[in-house]
Amino acid sequence: MTVTDELHQFLDEHLPPFREKWGADPSFEGRLEWQGILQQGRWVAPQWAEEHGGRGLDVITALACSEVLADHGAPATAGIFGVANVGPTIAQWGTDEQKRSLVPILEGTELWCQGFSEPGTGSDLAGLRTRAVLDGDELVIDGQKIWTSDGHRAHHMQLLVRTDPAAPKHKGISAVLVPLDTPGIEIRPITQITGEADFAEVFFTGVRVPRTALLGPLNEGWKVTMTTLGHERSGVVTHASAIVREIEETVDSLRYDRAGRELPGHLRDDLVERYVEGRVVGILGERSLASIRATGQPGSEQSIIKLEWSLFAQRLAATKLALDGADAVVGDGFASTKDYLRARSATIAGGTTEVMKNILAQRVLGLPV
Repeated sequence: MTVTDELHQFLDEHLPPFREKWGADPSFEGRLEWQGILQQGRWVAPQWAEEHGGRGLDVITALACSEVLADHGAPATAGIFGVANVGPTIAQWGTDEQKRSLVPILEGTELWCQGFSEPGTGSDLAGLRTRAVLDGDELVIDGQKIWTSDGHRAHHMQLLVRTDPAAPKHKGISAVLVPLDTPGIEIRPITQITGEADFAEVFFTGVRVPRTALLGPLNEGWKVTMTTLGHERSGVVTHASAIVREIEETVDSLRYDRAGRELPGHLRDDLVERYVEGRVVGILGERSLASIRATGQPGSEQSIIKLEWSLFAQRLAATKLALDGADAVVGDGFASTKDYLRARSATIAGGTTEVMKNILAQRVLGLPV
């Protein structure tokens, strides 16, 4: 039996009873339960080393597993930031003690977030002002983070702080692993325009953590952060199969739902454009996946998926909103309003459109900086 056959069998056994309990679109709590079920077979991150809770699979086989999960329409894992971003960074930079968090990350018993963004700095990550001062064997942290995804749900944070204010902008930064129940931390959920709360702002006032909480060397946090961001951006590629399938299903459902309806000419044109664009994004996704299969690892060129998917997601949400018309405000089509509002963040999360264009221009096309 191949690895993918084993995964098919696992999903055939466990996914139907889960859907019976939680439905096709589970809540965060449901997805957290699914993560625990999935990890029973060590399928949450099969590319991780076996001692860290994975299966030690190569990139190509792990990618094939992602495609199997997409084929079954399996839910996303709840602790995605720990699994996709923080966990691999700890595996690369962490001490043996810190690596003890890796298995709980996969099981979903430890939820992690990333304390990167700050008020007034936007995408300028190196402009952070949260500080940590050495006091004996402790770091004393003061500052604020904002737009922290799952910050109000997480148990721990990978926090970026400035530890040498006299150093150049991209120097003097350290990464620290902080339990969020540490005294001096205040967490406030942020209510978004959709009425939901997926982010938080986090305040640090005289927060003390041991020096052993440093992830990587003191003042070398920028290197650690580049590891995290690399995993974050390549994570879009890892889930490319699910993204492509979701796009195609959404566009197809729009086409069939509106079949036979009399639509104004501009809406018919919009629907045709979205259908064609969806297929183009699908082709780009398949080409990127083929490139990974050929080379064995994702590269900078895979940023095209994040760039095109985020732009397309916004246009698709606008088309859905226009098709629902007044129902999007007062009727049964309110979901399209929420989708439209939620899609505004697509070109920011996981790397802004400008950042993606710079990566493609500099690292793929070789254009001058």
